[in-house]
Amino acid sequence: MPPWFQLQRLHPFRPRLLDALTGYDRRRLLADVGAGITVGIVALPLAMAFAIGSGVKPEAGLFTAIIAGFLISALGGSHVQIGGPAGAFIVIVYGIVERYGLANLLIATSLAGVLLFLMGLLKLGVLVRYIPVSIVIGFTNGIAVLIALSQVKDLLGLEIDKLPADFFTQIHVLAQHLDSFNPAAFLVGLACLAVVVLWPKSYTMPTAPLGGLAKARRWAAHVPGTIVALAGATVATVVLGLDVETIGSRFGGIPQTLPSFQLPEFSWATAKFLLFPTLTIALLGAIESLLCARVADNMTELPRHDPNQELMAQGVANFLTPLFGGIPATGTIARTVTNVRAGGTSPVAGMVHALTLLVVVLVAAPLAMHVPLAALAGILLFVAWNMGEWHEFARLRRFAVTYRIVLVGTFGLTVVFDLTIAVQVGLVLACIFFIWRMGKLFRVIDHPHARLPAGVQGFELFGSLFFGAVGQLENLPTRVAPGTRAVVLEMHRMISMDSSGLDAMRQMHRVLQRRGVALVLANVNEQPLSLVRRSGFEAVLGAENIVPNMEAAVFDEPGDSPAAPDDSGPLPAAPGSPANAPAADRPAG
Repeated sequence: MPPWFQLQRLHPFRPRLLDALTGYDRRRLLADVGAGITVGIVALPLAMAFAIGSGVKPEAGLFTAIIAGFLISALGGSHVQIGGPAGAFIVIVYGIVERYGLANLLIATSLAGVLLFLMGLLKLGVLVRYIPVSIVIGFTNGIAVLIALSQVKDLLGLEIDKLPADFFTQIHVLAQHLDSFNPAAFLVGLACLAVVVLWPKSYTMPTAPLGGLAKARRWAAHVPGTIVALAGATVATVVLGLDVETIGSRFGGIPQTLPSFQLPEFSWATAKFLLFPTLTIALLGAIESLLCARVADNMTELPRHDPNQELMAQGVANFLTPLFGGIPATGTIARTVTNVRAGGTSPVAGMVHALTLLVVVLVAAPLAMHVPLAALAGILLFVAWNMGEWHEFARLRRFAVTYRIVLVGTFGLTVVFDLTIAVQVGLVLACIFFIWRMGKLFRVIDHPHARLPAGVQGFELFGSLFFGAVGQLENLPTRVAPGTRAVVLEMHRMISMDSSGLDAMRQMHRVLQRRGVALVLANVNEQPLSLVRRSGFEAVLGAENIVPNMEAAVFDEPGDSPAAPDDSGPLPAAPGSPANAPAADRPAG
């Protein structure tokens, strides 16, 4: 059985909850319960807003926050991460529902859950870190723009039955229906946005002794601004009888019951049809959850998260939640930060957050009927603004052109097309630019050795000799002066070589050989030397022409004087040369 298939190579399934409960006491329990209730209150309006923005019923967001939030905390690899529906998924989910329908969204989410679990099981969590930051910033900003655009309809109260998923079509449809502008909805949405922006945030409050006004602000910060905005907008709508669309008028309210299990119809033909939606959900879920976990790690002194366990928990949550009518879930930065600031110390806080939402749904669901959609639109505009790293656009001029192209290209493709295409093109561009930069770093320069005998020409190789840099080696024979008997390549600073680089060296050797010029390799590092030997090039070149240093290449004996200019034979390796000895035993150049 090959090593990569052995079961011990798989990541063990061990939730962080098991470690967190070691030494768990009453003090930590009270802290986690308080933090969990706080996060649950914060999550309530966001869960509904994310669901409505995604084109599904508000209860789908609540069920996702309850079920997925509980599972991600109970089974995940982080002490404090909070899972649930996320703003980053709004555009993705809306596009899938628009193109494939709600039933296929549920299937794609479950399939993405399987994929996420396998990624964690196969220890692929670390691969997410290899996605360049320019791509992450590009698609995050692009998603934020699309979220904001999708909320214009409800913010302005426009009478549009179904907003299309395509960016340019959305703009066209919105422009066509501007005559149905509702001033009341706009004022409600704008007021909610202002409240959320201006309301004091708990995570910005100082811990030092404060004056009276600052203390009042700290106490006010214990109540999330989103709840204040939502409650105020709902009361104003009912008391003033505002003519605005509400959750009740569009969706008929939220059911005051537990979600019911429902198995969607599944076939392999459907699975193939949903390949790209599945990959998109899995990719975005993995990136968002692990980025969120890394942010949480930097905010606490708790043990760092286990990325593979986190992916497995995300997989279980996304596989099961659609069976109860839920939508994709991932780690959420805003709720995780709130959890940390509120004093959460273990996954128990995330589990309490889910139970808090469950109690709210069972007790207060009828009150949601009067929540104006314009209020949720205002909240989502704030979420979209916070998602984007807009300062990165202002800083672009400080970075290389390649960085700018990848970031702006990913941003534009996310907005105009979708996340999958944006990430694919961004990764291809990043790889091409990386190869180009690495190829530019490889150099072949004349060796500065002052005692080279006549008829011997030396060159130094710098960097990595790989397929993107072979052109410089292929051109080297044109730099060899007439009458040269031997070319010595000093390779101490050439750290690696791939098969394309080796092939270029073979070609160069053949060209020099036809001219009667010997090729000598000096001070070869371990990896290139291993490749030279394994490929059989050592036998072609001659073991005596692989020497430990430049002195051994140009002198007959260590300490001898240089070879005479009129020597016509090929340069021998120094007698007793340790060229064939292991790299660790060879003298340094």
